[in-house]
Parts: sequence; C-alpha cells; structure tokens
Amino acid sequence: MLDRQFAAERPNQRWVSDTTEFVIGGNAKLYLAAILDLYSRFIVGWALSAVNDRHLTLRALDMAVKRRCPDPGLLHHSDQGCTYAGEDYRTRLEHHGITCSMSRRGNCYDNAVMESFFATVKNEEGERFESYAHAKEALFDYIEVFYNQRRRHSTLGLISPAEFERRTAHAA
Repeated sequence: MLDRQFAAERPNQRWVSDTTEFVIGGNAKLYLAAILDLYSRFIVGWALSAVNDRHLTLRALDMAVKRRCPDPGLLHHSDQGCTYAGEDYRTRLEHHGITCSMSRRGNCYDNAVMESFFATVKNEEGERFESYAHAKEALFDYIEVFYNQRRRHSTLGLISPAEFERRTAHAA
C-alpha cells in the first residue's frame, strides 16, 4: 500500500518500521525496533531488546501511539517479518485504527527510508558496543537527543525532524 510514497502531507499519515541488530561485546546481539514518521523523519517509537520478538516491536508501536496519538487511517508499513505479521501486532494496529501495509516478499524498496535511518545510525554511532548498558545509553542519546532534535536532513531543507514539525505546526 505504501508503494514507495516516501512523503506525507501531515504528521501521522505514513509510518515505516523495521528492526536491526547491533553487536554487544564479542558476539551478543541487541535489537532495535524503530518507527519513523515519513512526514518529518521523526523517530516516533523505538525499543531495544536482546531478543528480536513480538514484544520488541509491540513496545516500539506502543511508544509511537502514546507519543503521537494518531487518528484512524494512519498507514503503518513494515516488512513481512513474523514480529509484524503476527496476530497480536496486527490486532494492536487494528485497535488503534491503523492500516497495515507490508512489502511483497523480496521487495525491500518500500522500506528504503527505514533502512536509510538504520544505515545512518550505524555509520554515525557504530554497530558494536562494549555492553548492553553502553548501547542503551548511546542509542537513547542518538535517537532522542541528536537525531530527532538536531540532525539536519536534506529532505527537510537541512533542519531537524523536531524543528520541521515545530515550523510546520506554527505555520498552520
């Protein structure tokens, strides 16, 4: 349903989501699930876990819904991973009036903006952390303090997601 429409006319019109992994210490894993609003590129919800399961993606979705209180009709796009295709995730979307969109198998292009965010995080913050505590602190600072509030985006006219939302809200 997203069909590579990577722009939105207003907040909470189109969200994209996915998960990625980081390495902790020698070979342990930490998973990040994130949800990005295509209107402003703001990360509206995210969660971390040592396990990539439905609880991880549900926590990110719960954060996004609590933070943004979207009206019914929001389009939520993800891949067909079991954490997004599961009954409890789809039920939660339906409960909030959110429309589920998923890519066809083998088609990653509809999630290009989310993949780009993950590549940016790993390029700017790194893919390896010495401990879970260090990773959690660093990723919180990166997402909430730097990325959402200060990182400039060419898509947004070289302002941050938060500044873009402030300016457009003020103009309205």
